[in-house]
Parts: sequence; structure tokens; C-alpha cells
Amino acid sequence: MTADTTVFTFANPTDLILEIPTATQNQADVHSQSFSNPTSGYQGYINQLCLSAVLLWLQEDFTPQAKVWPNTTVLSSFWELVNGTAITLDATRFILIPSETIDLSELRVPQEWVDIPSWVGDYYLAVQVEPDEGYVRVWGYCTHAQLKSQGSFDPGDRNYSLDATDIINDISVLAVARQLCPEEPTRSAIEEILTIPQPQAQNLIARLGNPEILTPRLAIPFQLWGGLIEHGGWRKSLYQRRLRLPEQWSVIEWLQSGVSQVAETVGWGSFDFQLGAAGARGIDQRQPGSILSHQLAIAGQIYELLIIPQREPDTTIWRFELRNLTVDAAIPGGFKLRLLTEDLQPFPNNEDIAITAVEQLFVEVALEPGEAIVWEIEPLPDNYDREILRF
Repeated sequence: MTADTTVFTFANPTDLILEIPTATQNQADVHSQSFSNPTSGYQGYINQLCLSAVLLWLQEDFTPQAKVWPNTTVLSSFWELVNGTAITLDATRFILIPSETIDLSELRVPQEWVDIPSWVGDYYLAVQVEPDEGYVRVWGYCTHAQLKSQGSFDPGDRNYSLDATDIINDISVLAVARQLCPEEPTRSAIEEILTIPQPQAQNLIARLGNPEILTPRLAIPFQLWGGLIEHGGWRKSLYQRRLRLPEQWSVIEWLQSGVSQVAETVGWGSFDFQLGAAGARGIDQRQPGSILSHQLAIAGQIYELLIIPQREPDTTIWRFELRNLTVDAAIPGGFKLRLLTEDLQPFPNNEDIAITAVEQLFVEVALEPGEAIVWEIEPLPDNYDREILRF
């Protein structure tokens, strides 16, 4: 909901003043407990207030399909580590940069949102948050290209800053620009972030998982930091380590004790094979036991990813299987199901591709105890955030 800017004598006529829903303030206060220390908790609180107001505005004034990237369930793992939130509108990405400061002389954007390829946005919104007054003030925006070409970079706190005189202050221009100049480039080219070897990533998670390190983003060189948190599975592992949570992604434990609460929030569940075999079409019914399942929305249809243990005398073969949940519907040609190692390396027979429409895609893999797998599907499922499944 947009507030009446005439009652804010300090505001510029071009400022966008948005009310923070009362219910959101209460929820955000509870949400702030999901962090390792008060500093990160307050950062999460401010980001939640900002998101609730700005997302509603984008949904009302731009498109109802505006949504959080990658999904709302993993926001704490971002806010524990870095300020800012991403929202997608079709192929356009907005980065919300909230601040409580009354000094609006510049916009300061953490390097992660500018130089990590999968995090980069098109438009960066400067948002002043007033928790006690119950409103946020969107006072300007810029593009990624502006940040890279006109902004200055501070290596001390790893922020890009853009002077207020270089920011577009009239937020109403944003809608006009998107309508009249949809093809105008908004992003600058940036360097790729190198993939970190798995042992090095585990060492970094163990070190930075100490919650007494209040700013882990500044504790190691950016190339290492970027490579660590661009990997969704490692980012979540670091967050959970900082909260002293036990392992949440052990497939063996899921089968023995039930799917963890964290995994349930992103859609994982299990069912007993003998009770649910009718729903698992084509699965070898000689194999008893539990099956793990994850429903996914892909290109407007609902699919199911299954993990089926197939026990052999000397080992367990793990079958990853993708099916369309619509009765008699197929998987379209061009779909891919791919498994990778924890550090995103391929291995022999790690991929199944639908050349034409098929009933199922599957990949089978034998794993040693303690090994981990990352799954990928093309086209990308809605709300996808990379996971590390441990066996």
C-alpha cells in the first residue's frame, strides 16, 4: 500500500513511500531470531520489512507474478551473510538494498549483488526503512551497468557506492523505462567466479561457521567468498553451521528418521513404497522401503523428482527419477536430469536427456558413505536453489 507523501514534509515529491503491513512487523520480529547473532538478526529484520512493502508494490503496480529469488524459504541464509534481497519480474531482476540511514547522499551495494554472476540484478532500488514509523521510502534506483561504470568500489567493506546525483530519483521513471526501452541493456559484463574444490569449501565452512565471526564476507578474499556462497548448497551449509544446526541434508537420515524440517520447507517428503506404489508408476515393486519425493513446478506443469534406493548385495544404487505428475502426461523433449558431485563436477553417465517426449528421465549412481550429490534439471524448476544431498 502506498502512503500519502504529502504528510511527509521531508520527502521529495518523487519519493515512493510504502506502508509496512502491521502483521509483517510482528512476523519480522520473530523471524529475526533465525540468525546466529544480533547483528545478522537485525539485518534480517530490516530486509524483511523492506521486502514486505516493496514486493507488494511491485505485484500491484508491475505484475502479480513478481516473486522473491530464489525463494522465500532460504532468505535467512542470505541475510545472515549479506544485506539485500532479489525479486524477479519475468526476466528482470530487482535488488532491494535497505538501510536505516538518514544520509541519502549515496547508494551502497554489497559486492555480492554486483560481481557474483548468478546474483546480479538489472535494477538496484535504494530503500530507507523506518521500522518505528511503519514505512519504507524508495528514494531512487540505478542499473547494474551504472554501478559498474559510474560507481566507486571500496575494498575495505566491499561495497559499490553511487552518488545520489547519479541515481534516478523519480521512481515512476522505472515503469516507463521498462515499457519504452525493454531492450536497453541494464547489466555490464563481469568475470566468472571460479568453482572451489570441495575440500577447500568444507574448510571454509568450518572456519566461517563460527558465529563469533560477525562479518564472514570480509574474512576471506572475494573470489573464495563468491565461489562459496554462489553454490546454494554451501551457502545453506554455512548458514546452518553458524546456527549450530545438525546436518539437514542427509538422505540416509531422511529414510531412517524422516525428512528434516528444513528439507520439508522446500518440498521434500517421503512415502512408504509398499503403501504408495500405485503412485510410483513403473517402479520395480520388488524393492521395498521408503522413497523420497520432491514436487517441482517446471514450465507451467508439476513434476516429481524421486530418490529410490535399490539395494544390491554389496552396495545401494540410488535412482534419481523425474516424472510428470499429470496422468498420462509425458516429459517434453529437451528436458535434462543431471547429477553432479558436490563441487559441481560431472561424472560418467551422470545425465539423462529427453530427445523426444518420454515417460521418465532417470540417472542411477552408486555412492560411498559420506559422498554427496547435487541434482539439476533443465528447464530450471521454479524457486530452484542448489542442494547438496549427503548419503
